[in-house]
Amino acid sequence: MKAITLRNVPPDLAEALNREKRRRGQSLNRTAIDLLKQGLGVGTPRSNGLAHLAGGWSDMRAREFEAALAPLDEIDPEMWK
Repeated sequence: MKAITLRNVPPDLAEALNREKRRRGQSLNRTAIDLLKQGLGVGTPRSNGLAHLAGGWSDMRAREFEAALAPLDEIDPEMWK
């Protein structure tokens, strides 16, 4: 395994990494490796963190949402004169 040293890590990034390591209950090294792998799509599919939202609606909920948006598709001819 190759060792890499990161220099000049901005304070806000260092704090975000520390928060994430605490959230995960992992070492800083493990957290950084996992985030790099995820971000670069190495060994795991790339993720934007929104997977938990995909496919979460029932068919009825999706129809209700589409019905609620339907009025937004209507064009008011008076506004386009």
